[in-house]
Amino acid sequence: MKKNYFLLSLFCGLFFNAQDGQGFYQPKNSICLSQEQRQNIQEEISNNRKILKSQGKLSENKKLDHPLFIWPVTKNPNTKYNHVWSISNHVDHNSAYPNKLQDWNCGTRTYDTTDGYNHMGIDIFTWPFGWHMMDNDVAHAVAAADGIIIMKSNGNYDRNCSFGSDNWNAVYVQHGDGSVSWYGHLKNNSLTSKIVGSFVSAGEYLGVIGSSGNSTGPHLHFEVYNNNNQLVDPYSGSCNTWNSSTDSWWENQKPYVDPKINAIFTHSDLAVFDNGCGVQETTNFKDSFNTGEKVMVYMYFADLPVGKQINLKLIRPDNTVAYNNTFNNSNFYFASYWYFTFQSSQFNQYGNWKASVTVDSETVTHDFVYGANMNIDDIKTTKRFSVINPIKNNQLQIFSKNNGNASKSKLEIFSMEGKLVESKQVELKSGANLIDVKLQKLQNYILKISNDTTQETFKIVN
Repeated sequence: MKKNYFLLSLFCGLFFNAQDGQGFYQPKNSICLSQEQRQNIQEEISNNRKILKSQGKLSENKKLDHPLFIWPVTKNPNTKYNHVWSISNHVDHNSAYPNKLQDWNCGTRTYDTTDGYNHMGIDIFTWPFGWHMMDNDVAHAVAAADGIIIMKSNGNYDRNCSFGSDNWNAVYVQHGDGSVSWYGHLKNNSLTSKIVGSFVSAGEYLGVIGSSGNSTGPHLHFEVYNNNNQLVDPYSGSCNTWNSSTDSWWENQKPYVDPKINAIFTHSDLAVFDNGCGVQETTNFKDSFNTGEKVMVYMYFADLPVGKQINLKLIRPDNTVAYNNTFNNSNFYFASYWYFTFQSSQFNQYGNWKASVTVDSETVTHDFVYGANMNIDDIKTTKRFSVINPIKNNQLQIFSKNNGNASKSKLEIFSMEGKLVESKQVELKSGANLIDVKLQKLQNYILKISNDTTQETFKIVN
């Protein structure tokens, strides 16, 4: 599976000097495993099962119902992504070839090849910035159901972009009824430290999604066999007529078209999605902007239907709306993006801005800071107040976390020698507050903010 990158240049003038553009990923397919590799895996699984049974580490009860799977992909809890995946391919139910395609929903979201391979699993690819996500351990493969690890394969190159003879990094889990799930193309040396014969719970980490083996981009190949070692398509649909899987194997089966907001990010410049095989993309991520800089807002989607409404907002530090635009998605892609460029004239307040995107009832928000000498960490702190440096136009800007209620506070400004130079009582509302001050230029001061519940001090620059 490969992701080719095409940029549709659709520039047009919008309010506040914004420009928009759209692009998409178009996956390309290849055989995930050769016939010989698949046969070798099956033989090793069979041998491992015999050994584990003899050691009392593996048992199966074919009278049990098959497992019900949770989704086998999740995100690193520390990431700013909302979702990290989309589907490029399902299991092919049409045994003819080539280009004789039929997935469980009677569509063609699958593939076959000229030498007779019909796709035998689900390809779940990472989006956006698959190589960057792999390098930063953003997208994880997890156990779809409780089970025992019956085989692991590690130590294989993980930045492949074509079909070859390379083996993949993978984990294989047997479930209580004897069925087995495969998790392939994982990042080298990212596999769970648990050894063969260990128990894993549903949702437990198995490895980072990579591009090892016969792969043309980072993705998880998820393949399932029942307790008679017959290939299973875990989806229930009118074109899944196999006796091996007569009902859904999912706890909650996802819809065939599953619209998602994968992320909204701010960037310093255009993102470069294709730097060559296995090379990390140029993301140009940026969350803290100096005065005069432009801000590029990218929204990343999966499975958005044609005509689906998208709303983008920019929200100032005082929670007023600086930009509000609703537009329709123009094409269907497994993965796509829209971007808007905002010039410095848009940002008439310094502080913590928000960019938010809404599709249907889902809203995803990204925080960024606009203003010189300020960092996003200055806003995201346990302190009740933040102060933006340097002072502009004889106005001190204080960001307050008051949860909606104004706070009566005392401001005291001291010289660096400790002399009180200005004092006043103010009401600090939630969000950004502009306070007039009279201070000498090119001087440093100490600001003390105090009220009935807190006292905080800051260094300020005029």
